[in-house]
Amino acid sequence: MKKSIIFSAMGLLMGLCVSFTDAPKPKRHDMDLSARAGVSIIPLRHEPGFAVMVDKQKPGNTVVIISNQDETIEYKDLLTKGSTAEKKYNLSKLDAGNYTLEVVTKGHDIKTNFYVYNKPQGKVIFVK
Repeated sequence: MKKSIIFSAMGLLMGLCVSFTDAPKPKRHDMDLSARAGVSIIPLRHEPGFAVMVDKQKPGNTVVIISNQDETIEYKDLLTKGSTAEKKYNLSKLDAGNYTLEVVTKGHDIKTNFYVYNKPQGKVIFVK
């Protein structure tokens, strides 16, 4: 009986010791700059479309490309040559269907799908 109590207490203590040890966290200045580069896609409130916002550490060209499901380019736009920019894209002239949004910038590219739906109230854009 005493041995089982001793082993239970030792197990409990060892469990507590392990649970209080944390893995070291990387310091903010050790992170790669391209990992902090930001590209945001923000839905527009009163128009069918979205805004693309780019906030990057190093200046360079940023290109926004919107293509349809057949990979035909619908829009191609040079957003900025600097480090920060925001631009709205009204997509009311696009037909209903599946589209791809690509934001190409130095060291940080994103590619995402979005969908255009026709509703009685007007067009609806859904970014995945």
